[in-house]
Amino acid sequence: MELIKSAITDGRYITNSCMLVHLKMVVTAMYSGYRVLDTIKYMKNKEDTGDLVNDSAALSFATPLKRSRTTVCTARKRIFSSELQCALEKLESVVGDMNEFVILLAGCERISQKPYDTYIYIDNFMFGRHVEKQHLINFLLENNIAGPPPVLPIIGGRGVGKRTLVTHVCNDERVSSQFNFILHINGANLGQITENGNLSARTLVIVEFFSDVDDNDWKKFYSHVTNLSRENKVIILTTIEKLERFGTVKPMTLNRLVYEEYRYLFKTLAFGSTDPVDHPQLIPIVEEFAELLEGRLIPANILADVLRKNLNVHFWLCKLRQVQITAKKNMTMSGAHPHKLFDQGHPAHFTGYILSPPTIITPNVPQNDLPQLRFGDLLTGHIFPPNGDFKLISWESRIPPYTSFVHTARFCLSLSQDQPESPLTPPVHNLRATYLSHKECIIH
Repeated sequence: MELIKSAITDGRYITNSCMLVHLKMVVTAMYSGYRVLDTIKYMKNKEDTGDLVNDSAALSFATPLKRSRTTVCTARKRIFSSELQCALEKLESVVGDMNEFVILLAGCERISQKPYDTYIYIDNFMFGRHVEKQHLINFLLENNIAGPPPVLPIIGGRGVGKRTLVTHVCNDERVSSQFNFILHINGANLGQITENGNLSARTLVIVEFFSDVDDNDWKKFYSHVTNLSRENKVIILTTIEKLERFGTVKPMTLNRLVYEEYRYLFKTLAFGSTDPVDHPQLIPIVEEFAELLEGRLIPANILADVLRKNLNVHFWLCKLRQVQITAKKNMTMSGAHPHKLFDQGHPAHFTGYILSPPTIITPNVPQNDLPQLRFGDLLTGHIFPPNGDFKLISWESRIPPYTSFVHTARFCLSLSQDQPESPLTPPVHNLRATYLSHKECIIH
């Protein structure tokens, strides 16, 4: 496992497509391996805490319900045995080719590690996406062939980390030195690119689309980018698959993290600097959370921040039960998990409140006068929300353009009643330009 981890974190520029395919296999095997190690290490605690997790349905953690555990434990052991065997076979297959891979990796140019890189790895870090990061770097560093600027669509669901990936890559020294200017544009405001006179120098244009765009509007925009400089490059960020029609190269698709990788991330976030060995009963609860959250990054950060401040098994079980009740209530009333309701633009129920889908808010944009609360405070019960509408901040990005994900929330006397007569309408984006540095600009 250490050999695999060191190969991944060594920091090399990989341009060979076959090596990138192998790297993806290595990454998958590594996180499967970590799950195997935890399963073996915490097997007894997994069984004991598993009983508490099941018994939590009665919301009684101090006196678990009495029931026969023989059949359940036997079934669990069979499942564990099958999972272990499968993961071990993957590890053996990958490790067998590791020596050759490490030798080839040593021939790749090393990525310089700056203090900022170390800092963001510890806290404001981009987790995983090793292969996608290399693909994007290769695209940006490749010399343009004769013709109009290349366009790379990056397509993925809401909150999978598209903007984080691009920002992380743009912080790479080789990428930042490749372009004189980095321009961020809201896709609803393509026409404003004509107001920017800096594109005569080599520019990376990053366009984020929240809805489809007329082909003629895109053609005008792309023609302007081309006329200014054929050394420019364009990246499209969107959740809309059909916008890949504007790409000139194969689109990059960002999916949610697979379970093993997501579980590892959630465990890392939830324990922080604390050694999980000191709290073995919490490891199985991590797995329950990872399954319930379905690979979502923002809920992982919200919950992990709350759990990290109280490493008590009963507190964790209480929060787990809260998430279970929320998921079940929305499934019963709307037929979908709350995350999927948000993805579809529908409100969802949460502990006595109805929440609108999150709206992405950029800095310096005027907001309404509704009270603001943080999701983590609502989870811990440290605050008493107002009876009227209020804004619930689920996440504040730590990377430019420092956007916030904000819900409009409304108190509901009974979760069994219908949705409010007036739908919760997300605030409208005001479009304006924000300059992050001498070479980076955002047009919202």
